[in-house]
Amino acid sequence: MAIRHWPAEERPREKLLYQGAEVLSDAELLAIFLRTGVSGKSAVELARQLLNEFGGLRPLLRAGQKEFCRHLGLGSAKYAQLQAVLEMSRRHLEAELKRGEGLTSPQAAGRYLKAQLRDLPHEVFALLLLDNQHRVLHFEVLFRGTLDGASVYPREVVKLVLAHNAAAVILAHNHPSGIAEPSGADEQITRRLKEALALVEVRVLDHLIIGDGEPVSFAGRGLL
Repeated sequence: MAIRHWPAEERPREKLLYQGAEVLSDAELLAIFLRTGVSGKSAVELARQLLNEFGGLRPLLRAGQKEFCRHLGLGSAKYAQLQAVLEMSRRHLEAELKRGEGLTSPQAAGRYLKAQLRDLPHEVFALLLLDNQHRVLHFEVLFRGTLDGASVYPREVVKLVLAHNAAAVILAHNHPSGIAEPSGADEQITRRLKEALALVEVRVLDHLIIGDGEPVSFAGRGLL
């Protein structure tokens, strides 16, 4: 049965409008994005099939263009729309950080850094630069590749901090494995950068590791 023949309270779009997006299942959210089904399948049924084929919503959102377009009901236009939605989400989070209010918790920075770094297939090290009221000045990925004590250069970090006249920083890197537990190398890098930045009177507020779950905060674990 086509979705238009369903009771109004069961249609994904109407549910979203009257109850809010958070009450919808992954399949219902995806069905709204798809807009239409295919022959013999409603948009919700197609969405359920796609989620099963990809192994969930996150793998679908992370899929490259070729993999995405191989599936029934998807194509280049849908891929372009999805990438636009994901980029709008990232820019929305960035705008939230830069609206003029200081960061008050690791969670505020964590939401933004998670959107930026979680789905990258390779490890990166990034900096969130803040002024003396902890308002965001700049975000930048500095280093790529497996992180160890030799791959993150304090000189480059200090140079970037001074270029933006930052008073404080939040360090961040991702673990593509999804496991966000800090390693010995992560702790060593944090100590080296904290010491280097102290020489120019810049505080390291936190180091966040981005994995599949909530970001792990060095400050929250007493590791700073």
